[in-house]
Amino acid sequence: MGTFEFTALDDRGRTGKGVEEGESAREVRDRLRERGLTPLRVEEVRGGRPRTAGGPLRFGRGVAGSDVTLATRQMATLLRAALPVEEVLRIVAWQTGNRRWRAILLAVRARVMEGRSLAEGLAEYPWLFADIYRETVAAGESSGRLDRVLERLAEHLERGGRLKRKIGVALIYPGVVVGFSLLIAGILVAYVVPEITKVFDDFGQALPPLTQGLIAVSAFLRGQWHWLALGLAGAWLTWRLLARREGFVRGWHGVLLRLPLSAMLVRGLNTARLARTLGILTASGVPLLEGLRIAGRGVSNLAMREAVVRAADRVREGGGVHRALAESGLFSPMVIQLIASGEASGNLAGLLEHAAEAQEQEVETLLGVLTGLLEPLMVLLMGGLVLTIVLAILLPIFNLNQLIQ
Repeated sequence: MGTFEFTALDDRGRTGKGVEEGESAREVRDRLRERGLTPLRVEEVRGGRPRTAGGPLRFGRGVAGSDVTLATRQMATLLRAALPVEEVLRIVAWQTGNRRWRAILLAVRARVMEGRSLAEGLAEYPWLFADIYRETVAAGESSGRLDRVLERLAEHLERGGRLKRKIGVALIYPGVVVGFSLLIAGILVAYVVPEITKVFDDFGQALPPLTQGLIAVSAFLRGQWHWLALGLAGAWLTWRLLARREGFVRGWHGVLLRLPLSAMLVRGLNTARLARTLGILTASGVPLLEGLRIAGRGVSNLAMREAVVRAADRVREGGGVHRALAESGLFSPMVIQLIASGEASGNLAGLLEHAAEAQEQEVETLLGVLTGLLEPLMVLLMGGLVLTIVLAILLPIFNLNQLIQ
């Protein structure tokens, strides 16, 4: 049995879309005709190739992160009530309001009803369910603790969502200040300055250097703005093309690790992600070496990801995880010490969880400090820009008053 998305006309000529389960597209069309609908398009929901080889939990193609998080939490709750997996998928699918997400869940349910495991059904959508999600679900199925595994995944998604929202909120105020200030500056330069300079031209008065510079900028923006727009578009396109080259990305990530503030933030975020992911995989029964490799693919910074790969090689040779990670010097010493304590006590999964929480709190504290510093700094910079424009306009007026006197 498969899952099909359809577009059909009703008896009033209105177009509607929906999802239907069936053995074939023909069966679905016949079923739609029996309901008085005229099928226009019936396509089976299929998976696709992954966009990247690894990466963290990711979403796309019409499915929001909140949809996956909520569905994961619901599945954990229903499985705890001893419902079969296929029934859980059916209930969760028809509770969501996202048509695309419902179709994917029903397609996964169809694979489960064919005799495949849940992890195998999820593997058909690697662009939606990353390695950590699929491997953790597979470990949960083999150990019989799928409900607990899905609960851990839901908590992981919720924490990641909260951290992203905090970063977004931290950038809202500076973004508004910069945008509003640039808007005011643009209006002054493009419209106010040319009108004022006409008055000074009639008097034949020599203008201050600051005013002359502002007039030159105004003339460029009014007459050559298309070149500026073309340059910005070219810079953006160049950046997009360079971002696809691994060598450039590796160099850029190395620069981020050398700058003081960005290094603290990048290291903190990636260390927290590594500890959280490895903790979930270890607690779910995934072998440590395999878990370290999967968790390493979730690290976004290439230099740190390569350090995890080298650490996995050291662990395969018989070394400890904490020593292997400490060799690079890129990960937080506190996290390294907690991992060492976990290895010594046999409670690695639990201490990885504590390490992730501590690192996330440190990142949140750093974000708070940076936000507190960034807000007044942006106000000063934008205020200085507007003040410069105002002075460039007022200085000739002051000189004109002195000339009249």
